[in-house]
Amino acid sequence: MDAQSAKLIGAGLATIGLAGVGAGIGTVFASLISSITRNPSLTKQLFSYAILGFALTEAVGLFALMIVFLLLFVF
Repeated sequence: MDAQSAKLIGAGLATIGLAGVGAGIGTVFASLISSITRNPSLTKQLFSYAILGFALTEAVGLFALMIVFLLLFVF
C-alpha cells in the first residue's frame, strides 16, 4: 500500500467522527425538548445548557474535520 492510499483511508476513517457528532447534536436537542415539556418554567436556563452542549459537540466535529484536512493536505 502506498502513502497516498493510506492517507485516503485514514481520512475516510476520520470522517466517522462526524456521524457521531450528528447523533450527539440530535441527543442534545431531544433532551432539551423533553426537559422543557417536563418543566416549562426552566426554558431559558435549559436552552442555555443546550447551546453549551451543542457548542461542545460541534467542537468535537470541527476537530475531526481538522484531522481529515490535515491528513489530506499536509501529510
